[in-house]
Amino acid sequence: MGIEAVRAFLEARAPDIPIIEQASSTATVLEAAATLGVLPGQIAKTLSLRVGDAVVLVVAAGDYRLDNRKVKDALGSRPRMLASDGVEQLTGHPVGGVCPFGLPTPLPIYCDISLRQFDSVYPAAGSRNASVRIMPERLAELVGATWADLCSPPS
Repeated sequence: MGIEAVRAFLEARAPDIPIIEQASSTATVLEAAATLGVLPGQIAKTLSLRVGDAVVLVVAAGDYRLDNRKVKDALGSRPRMLASDGVEQLTGHPVGGVCPFGLPTPLPIYCDISLRQFDSVYPAAGSRNASVRIMPERLAELVGATWADLCSPPS
């Protein structure tokens, strides 16, 4: 799975979007921003959460933090991060490479409005050293995401 599932997803739905593979790690927001030469906020991190009985993905600007109150108000329950072994099992991607592309089973995906402040963002692409450059609106459209206000800006 991982990067190969992302590659197949993009070839089928967005063949114009290349995967950017790096020699160094892009597994954390700071590593990815440094490696790609962009602001930390432009890294579109994907959070894997359990909200009530559901597992959801939230894609947000890299420097924003999940806001438990906003999530509870919008989705009905307090969020809990999934354990790393559960993340890979559900998404098919390793922690540090999790993205909303090429999932083995469909999951509800939410794009946080924090992404809209950028012309382009860089979500991971199924491995700890791969990403893609994409406009936030296109990202949401490609994965069938719902826009929501779930995160708070850095303090």
